[in-house]
Amino acid sequence: MKKSLIGALAVSTMLSPVAAMAETEVQFWHAFTGRLGELVKAQVEEFNASQDEYVVVESHKGNYSETLNAGIAAFRAGEQPDILMVFEVGTATMMAAKGATRPVFEVMAQSGAAFDPDAYIGAVKGYYTDTNGEMLSLPFNSSTPVLWVNRDAMEAAGVDPDSDLSTWQNVGAVLDQLKAGGEECGLVTAWQSWIHLENFSAYHDVPFATKDNGFSGLDTELALNGPAQVAHLTAMGEWAKDGKFIYTGRRNEGGANFRAGECALFTESSAGYAGIKAEAEFDFDVRPLPYWEGVGNAPQNTIIGGASLWVMEGQDEADYKGVGEFLSFLSTSDVQASWHQNTGYLPITAAAGVATRAAGFYEKNVGTEVAVIQMTANEPTANSKGLRLGSFDQIRGIIDEELEGIWAGDKTAQEAMDSAKERGDALLRRFETANR
Repeated sequence: MKKSLIGALAVSTMLSPVAAMAETEVQFWHAFTGRLGELVKAQVEEFNASQDEYVVVESHKGNYSETLNAGIAAFRAGEQPDILMVFEVGTATMMAAKGATRPVFEVMAQSGAAFDPDAYIGAVKGYYTDTNGEMLSLPFNSSTPVLWVNRDAMEAAGVDPDSDLSTWQNVGAVLDQLKAGGEECGLVTAWQSWIHLENFSAYHDVPFATKDNGFSGLDTELALNGPAQVAHLTAMGEWAKDGKFIYTGRRNEGGANFRAGECALFTESSAGYAGIKAEAEFDFDVRPLPYWEGVGNAPQNTIIGGASLWVMEGQDEADYKGVGEFLSFLSTSDVQASWHQNTGYLPITAAAGVATRAAGFYEKNVGTEVAVIQMTANEPTANSKGLRLGSFDQIRGIIDEELEGIWAGDKTAQEAMDSAKERGDALLRRFETANR
């Protein structure tokens, strides 16, 4: 952090300077652009205007992977920000970065800022705590996947837009109807690994990896090639072959297709709400993520995506008070309720959810409570608490390659997932060796 002089020097007839107020500058690096970037900027401006001791400076550093890499490079160069946004798959990497981060629970205790760790909803908090339940980073933008429905496209294909889409069996039948009705894009997806493997596994209460999905030890191995996952990917491969599932890319490329009205169904983050509401010129629904009836313990609960805020080491001790005050501000009910309502991200505190409901938001915006219910309906199990795997960003890249082999018809689902396990496990063993 740096000290910045706020205000201009006033000059009297004697040319005597008037002391300017010194404010502590807090550097905050994030991965948001577009509407989400605008909302982050508004949060920062509101905090800056609420007090005169600190100035938070927000900076966009690229997508999630690019922001994480920028933060790591900056720390090595001694130029790290005070707060770094890191997506959830980078959690294990940040935990292993000894000396690079300062746990949030320590920052809040030292700063004296208002902080109640029990205020955060369990399904979110658990992802970012250590084995003692202490919060390592602050949940910021937490989402979970849902099913988006283009009601106009359904009607145009002669399909009842109120069709039951709660199970993948029903989705398969509707995809047949959509194709018969002339719909050229029945289903499109964003974040294929996160939704159709990571969340699929949690929702059906089957392991994605051993050792409680990595929470219980670095000696974890991938288990994504099990019968449930293979059966789901086999079905999706058949839909791809028949032109009922359209693959557009590894991240959120499919969002543009859905928002443009080109696809009937879309599996995407609940945080797609901001963009879809702003751009869609059609009637749409938000539905729960489908599950395979009779498989595992479905529907269990889905897991979060998004990111948390990590506090970087190496700053002046006195400056961490400003970091604590900003993180406390971000957790207040008003700020969280507004963020939830404007973005579709989950309210990270129970109070923000209560405030949203009391304001009548869910009644006026039907479907916006789906993600909250889906995440909190059942107590998380060892299989549905989340994932904590080293080198997970790289492992996701491997999974994406193998999934693309299925969609192209070059590999069976079993062959692809067996290969993903073998290749991913090699990275896990490297990470374990480096962090013993």
